[in-house]
Amino acid sequence: MDCFCEIVQALVALAVLALIVVLVIAHVTAGMVNLTRHEKEKYFLTATGEKELFPSLHDPHSRDLSVVIPAYNEELRMPVMLDEAMEYLENRPKQHPPFTYEVIVVDDGSKDKTTEVALRYTRKYGADKVRVLTLVKNRGKGGAVRMGTLSSRGKLILMADADGATKFSDIEKVEASLNDLNPKPENMAIACGSRAHLEKDSVAQRSMFRTFLMYGFHFLVWFLCVRGIKDTQCGFKLFTREAALRTFSSLHVERWAFDVELLYIAQCFNIPIAEVAVNWTEIEGSKLVPFWSWLQMGRDLIFIRLRYITGAWKLQSPHKTD
Repeated sequence: MDCFCEIVQALVALAVLALIVVLVIAHVTAGMVNLTRHEKEKYFLTATGEKELFPSLHDPHSRDLSVVIPAYNEELRMPVMLDEAMEYLENRPKQHPPFTYEVIVVDDGSKDKTTEVALRYTRKYGADKVRVLTLVKNRGKGGAVRMGTLSSRGKLILMADADGATKFSDIEKVEASLNDLNPKPENMAIACGSRAHLEKDSVAQRSMFRTFLMYGFHFLVWFLCVRGIKDTQCGFKLFTREAALRTFSSLHVERWAFDVELLYIAQCFNIPIAEVAVNWTEIEGSKLVPFWSWLQMGRDLIFIRLRYITGAWKLQSPHKTD
């Protein structure tokens, strides 16, 4: 009996030591919010090839909608998405005038011709409607979305994936859900597209191992960071300009788990969040590597929580930077 007690005490001591080590690592390796940008990232090219300065999210809005599209090596998949989006956006003013918009494609340090492909749309529609922000080096999806958002002019800001997995016209459902939140007087609100209604079908098509990873990730999200949102990872989210400024100013994670930190920040600020089902289709060519990406996201979730608990990360007040 004494031997058993000693073993239990040793295991508890090891667990406490391991927790302390993880806390120290999380605190020491915590990076700060990086809102700086390279000189080349401050400008976009017009249809005639001239350079113009991007505006700031701190400026008053001058468009009804900004669509931010993060793109990394998307020269093949992006044209289908952009064609669908531009057809919808061009037709909407005819149905609901007046309506103004812009599309910002953020090339996240691609090695292919993503920028060249996006610039074709600038030449076709004009730089007032389609702008390309080319990042000097790869930041990750979260970093790309943030840089595009900080350069936007819209009263509402939609982040949408370059693969076109979500039907673009579903923005109407997401926008209606946002308006139902009644974001006034501070005009803070976020509406998230969701694939949760498709979960049963996806489980049937996945291997048992991938299903286990999926449920494990969902549990960590719920346990550590965000509650009340079934699908945090759908790349179709709509923000009021004020909510985008408040959340993206505090965002630290720039890779796959950035959505979770973004929603965690929103809940800390008591920003109302809605979740609405959208039409979604699996598109080949995903950059997500199932096993390693899930592990990376699981690690990020743990570190997000620990870094805010230890004070290594703090919620920021929006301030204008370079």
